[in-house]
Amino acid sequence: MLYILTFSTYLFGFIAIPYETRILGADVFGIVSFAQAFAVYIQLVLDFGFILSATEDIAKHREDKHKQSQILTAVLWCKLILGVASFVVVSALCIFLDRFNANVLLFQLFFFATFFNSLLPDFLYRGNEKMSAITYRTVAVKAFFTVCIFIFLKDKSQGFLVPLFNCFGAIGSCIWTYIDVYKKLGVKFVRVSGAYVWHTMKRSAGFFVSRIASTVYGAANTLVLGFWFPEGSVLLGHYTGAEKLVTTAKSAFSPIADSLYPYMVKNKNYGLVKKIMMLIMPVVFIGCVVVWIFAEPFCVLILGEEFSQSADILRVFIPVIFVTLPNFIMGFPVLSPMGLAKYANISVVAGAVLHAVQLLILFISGNMSAVSVGVCTCITELFILLFRISVVIVHKKKINKNEV
Repeated sequence: MLYILTFSTYLFGFIAIPYETRILGADVFGIVSFAQAFAVYIQLVLDFGFILSATEDIAKHREDKHKQSQILTAVLWCKLILGVASFVVVSALCIFLDRFNANVLLFQLFFFATFFNSLLPDFLYRGNEKMSAITYRTVAVKAFFTVCIFIFLKDKSQGFLVPLFNCFGAIGSCIWTYIDVYKKLGVKFVRVSGAYVWHTMKRSAGFFVSRIASTVYGAANTLVLGFWFPEGSVLLGHYTGAEKLVTTAKSAFSPIADSLYPYMVKNKNYGLVKKIMMLIMPVVFIGCVVVWIFAEPFCVLILGEEFSQSADILRVFIPVIFVTLPNFIMGFPVLSPMGLAKYANISVVAGAVLHAVQLLILFISGNMSAVSVGVCTCITELFILLFRISVVIVHKKKINKNEV
């Protein structure tokens, strides 16, 4: 259920991409993707790591509905506070930056779609291991509004419909889900102190740092290229087209790690991790080889003739796809049960710094391009994976030495 819920968001977006690229063209699709990349940062700020911290808190208090109600209420207060602060920032950017000012409606709609989507209490369902209800409702609503894109999006001037229907879908999911929270889970909003809200925010800060840092080599690429390329450039569209395909592929692995996290914290079954890797990685390797060989026809088939140049960029990103699953699993699912969760955060922060340095070098040397940014992303992802593996090896040796 968690896999379906997480992957459905990317799947519906992926289903709509071929239609959007053909209707909007590379230039407008690039602008929409630029706004969407910025919204990823808003999403991270609003989530603030609660998907990890609050899930863990709920799991510890499965039998205490009052405590769960307190956690839910505190997290919602945190998100409302973060939402107001984020809206102020978005409004300021739309006033003072030309790139934002030229597409105010687009950025505002993406903000509200992101805000309402962040209000979904999926951490509550994950902690209780009852994902069915929220999955069925969310998938059904998002599927409906994805269909609306095909019905109503007819020309380039209607790019705003993409975030608008996402916004409607998020609102519908929230209403439907909170009814279930009250009736089925028996959890409701209660009074909580300001100190408890602050404690909730503070506790999740470490997870937030890790998540926001990881985005430096994700959404930041699109933002950097968005400012580097001239406005309306098809080059940004070619990059974002390839990046959308890579993001969808990576999203197929995320639910595996997310599902493993609470299980591994409780059971510390490292044998299961090995089995998952041995089962899935050969399939991933074959898939990467196939995409490498047929990258151009694949891009044309999915994105349209105008995006044939996205093939070279997609090939550059192939190593990123290959290391994504081990990177996810070697993070919190493996390091947290070992008492080494801080190294999962440190690895992403270190990777973010490395990536920022690489982008700065590209900027100063004038070698900024879609391909060079993709190469930097591969280097960053590989660095993070090697960092995490080295931490496991070093601490495993220490544990074995102490046991002897």
